[in-house]
Amino acid sequence: MAQTRRYKKIEKNFVFSILNTCKQFFSAIGRFFLFIFKAGNRKLTIMLVPHSQKKVLNFQTSIFALVLMFAILGGLTLSFVVYNKQTFIASREITQLRDENKKTKASLDELRDESTNLMQTAKRFQASLSQSLSILGINQTTKNQNAGSSSDLASLFDLQEISQGSLQEVAEIKELTAYLESSIQPLEQIAKMLELQGSLFADIPSVWPLKGGIGHISMAFGQNKHPITGQWYIHKGLDFSTWRSGDPIIATANGQVVTADYSQDFGYYVVIKHKHGFYTRYAHMSVIRARKGQFVSQGDIIGNVGNTGLSTAAHLHYEVHIGDGVVDPAKYVYVKLAK
Repeated sequence: MAQTRRYKKIEKNFVFSILNTCKQFFSAIGRFFLFIFKAGNRKLTIMLVPHSQKKVLNFQTSIFALVLMFAILGGLTLSFVVYNKQTFIASREITQLRDENKKTKASLDELRDESTNLMQTAKRFQASLSQSLSILGINQTTKNQNAGSSSDLASLFDLQEISQGSLQEVAEIKELTAYLESSIQPLEQIAKMLELQGSLFADIPSVWPLKGGIGHISMAFGQNKHPITGQWYIHKGLDFSTWRSGDPIIATANGQVVTADYSQDFGYYVVIKHKHGFYTRYAHMSVIRARKGQFVSQGDIIGNVGNTGLSTAAHLHYEVHIGDGVVDPAKYVYVKLAK
């Protein structure tokens, strides 16, 4: 029991100490605010003494009123500074926007110029494409035709000003985009035709027989004077000369080597059989680089220019045969560029 009383006494003392501390704290706060109130409520007399003989002006106020007045003046000053700062920032942003507007206008003018150039190029493209399709016999059917509108650019070049603030150039570019999309199918047909023709050209003698297109024709096909006998005779091919030996000779079409041999007239020579009844002969070689029975592709090297057989100088004698007849190779060597 004694211990219980002692604990209760300690507890009372602790509570009393806390209450006393709180009382002192709030009492101090009260005295502080009372001091502030008394100090702020003191009267002040402000006198305005003019330099002239006029009456002296004086008025009474309190510290609270004076502080309030200075607070209002400070707030007004601060508001004025902030407003001017915002006005300055807004003015600077307006200046930047004006500069950007000038640049945008210049870019727009450049865009309009490029749009005009694009329209002119589109006109030339339309004329060229239409002519090419007409030559190839391809009908230019477009999506616009299926929709009941013109397939060419006539409507594009006669556009009126667009309402609702839209730029005419935008409408023109949209129309041009639609036209170019509709031109894809005819161009694909042209590509397929060229691919087929490329395959055909690879199967017939259609390139210059010297690699890289070097050399020149030193004797044409037909009636010529023989360089050794001096007699007139029918020259059954073309002579190609580079003024030297060793230049590579290529197959002028895909085919199979049927002869790779030597004769007194042709020296070292090669005969290649091609599709569609074509044969080609390459004579007076210094070296044969193909063997009988070998399949060669257009552009493959089959030998080198030489001076073997009945020849007076290094050159290539080149012949083109169709079946049993010989034809002028000049009709074929310029069909497309040599590889």
